[in-house]
Amino acid sequence: QVRLVESGGGLVQPGGSLRLSCAASGSIDSVFTMGWYRQAPGKQRELVASMNSGNFTNYADSVKGRFTISRDNAKATVFLQMNSLEPEDTAIYYCRILVLSGAIYWGQGTQVTVSS
Repeated sequence: QVRLVESGGGLVQPGGSLRLSCAASGSIDSVFTMGWYRQAPGKQRELVASMNSGNFTNYADSVKGRFTISRDNAKATVFLQMNSLEPEDTAIYYCRILVLSGAIYWGQGTQVTVSS
């Protein structure tokens, strides 16, 4: 059984920063892609950032230059450094991993609220 545990969400003022972490545990074969998605109220879940095993990154246009994804392969952990946060970044953030077998795993989500 694979488990993803996210942490680091919270309430922050506009212009502030947060760092999200997601640690994977359990019977995981080779991790191919690790990433972050988010879902705001009334909106569809969307990709925020992802990184594959070759360290190729992909970012949503709305977060480019503000967010940075990184990963620790040895610990099966992925991070999302979020700077210059805006109220529009308010959402539940989900960690997602894709393994080489094609299986996809999701975390339970962590709330990020940007408000003054």
